Amino acid sequence: MNGQELLKQHISKTATLTDEQFDYFFSHFTLLSFKKGQTIISEGDEVDCEYFVVSGCLKAFFINDDIKMYILQFAMSTWWTSDYNALYSHSRATINVDCITDAEVLCLKSADREKLCAEIHQVEHFFRWRTNRGYVASQKRLLSFMNNDAKKRYEELLTLYPELYNLVPKHLIAAYLGITRETLSRLYNGR
Repeated sequence: MNGQELLKQHISKTATLTDEQFDYFFSHFTLLSFKKGQTIISEGDEVDCEYFVVSGCLKAFFINDDIKMYILQFAMSTWWTSDYNALYSHSRATINVDCITDAEVLCLKSADREKLCAEIHQVEHFFRWRTNRGYVASQKRLLSFMNNDAKKRYEELLTLYPELYNLVPKHLIAAYLGITRETLSRLYNGR
C-alpha cells in the first residue's frame, strides 16, 4: 500500500473527508525515505515537522549526561512521531529520532498542519483525536513505570506490540523498558 492510501485509511478511521479534501490534505505532505540508522531529528535541531510512518520503524530517544539511552517511543507503520515539545513550543529538539530499519515517512510541516486544521474541521478533529490518544498512551506508560516491575512492563509490551520483538534489537527494547540487556535476556528466557 502506498503512503497516500495508507494515510487515507488511517484518517478515515476518525475523520470523514471528501476525496477532494483528502487530496488537498495529502498535497501538504512530503514523502521522505531514510536508511537504517539515519537520523531524522537530532538534539538541538529546529523542529518544524511531524512524521507519519508509511513503512519501517523509528525510535524517539534521549541520551542523558551519563550516556544512557532512554527510548520514549517506537514508531511503526501508521504511527506519528516528532519532538513534540520542540514542535509546539518552537524550541530546539531535546530528543532524537532515527531509523531502526529502512523507512518511508510522510512529513507534515507544523504551519501546514495548522492551516489545514483551520480550513477543514474534520482535519482538526483528527489531529485532536490523535493528540488525545497519544496523551493517554503516554499516561499509561508512565503509570506502568511507577506501578509495575520490569517483568510486567515486558509482558505489557509484548501483549500490546508483539511485532516489536522481531523488529527491534533487544538492547533497544531494554532501553524502552528502562532495564539492562541482561535483565531483558533473563525475562525473555523465562517466558
